[in-house]
Amino acid sequence: MDWVAELGALGLTEYEARVYLALLREHPTTGYQLGKLTGIPRSMVYEALGRLETRGAVLKTKEEKATYYRPIDPNTLLDRHEQETHRRVASLRSGLVPLYTRQDEGKLWNFSGRRDTLAYATEMITAAEHELMLVLTDADVIALREALAAAHQRGVTLGVMLTGDAPFDLGQVVRHPKRETELHRMQETLIVVADEREFLIASGHDVTAATVTTNANMVLIARQFIWMELFAQRIFARLGDDLLAMLAPDDRHVLH
Repeated sequence: MDWVAELGALGLTEYEARVYLALLREHPTTGYQLGKLTGIPRSMVYEALGRLETRGAVLKTKEEKATYYRPIDPNTLLDRHEQETHRRVASLRSGLVPLYTRQDEGKLWNFSGRRDTLAYATEMITAAEHELMLVLTDADVIALREALAAAHQRGVTLGVMLTGDAPFDLGQVVRHPKRETELHRMQETLIVVADEREFLIASGHDVTAATVTTNANMVLIARQFIWMELFAQRIFARLGDDLLAMLAPDDRHVLH
């Protein structure tokens, strides 16, 4: 783990992070010793120590021949940061949410990134009131299971088409035939249709491209695609071997 980068995400500069990490390993110590431990120029060490002291991340004591420093316990430092972050987020939420009025103009909105895609899918699932129609890979099942379980618990109807092997038993669930999944290039496709109102489709896991829209025609097509797949798989599951044998070889191959 790159702890310097992780501390940087909390607002520490590189030098501040390196000095704090060095203090965790060896304290109490002087600025001179920290310069030797970190390889940071002495003037920059003292500048970093000053900022860390202002942040409440280090304590110092002046003795006759030197000034010594020790770090604040990481638990204390992180607790403070967590509390301040929660306070700031709560303040921003109360101030920003009233400013936002969603416009359902039906445009297609594109974005990228697996994390952002899953976050948007989770928001759609969490906000759903009566129906969710989904196409999920194994990775999507794992990432979205908690949100889907909560939706199912509050009475949202789930229609789920699985393209992998992960277990999932909430709502109406069918498994898309592997051959058909390959033919449609759906091995890494995520689809979420929420309340016949909004539609998300994303492809790729390492490099994810996603599109979301409230366009009524696009939402209708997406929902109908999943509904028909659910219906067809229910019918296929009831076909006996004698009926399957009547199909063309290519069709039988798709269904198996």
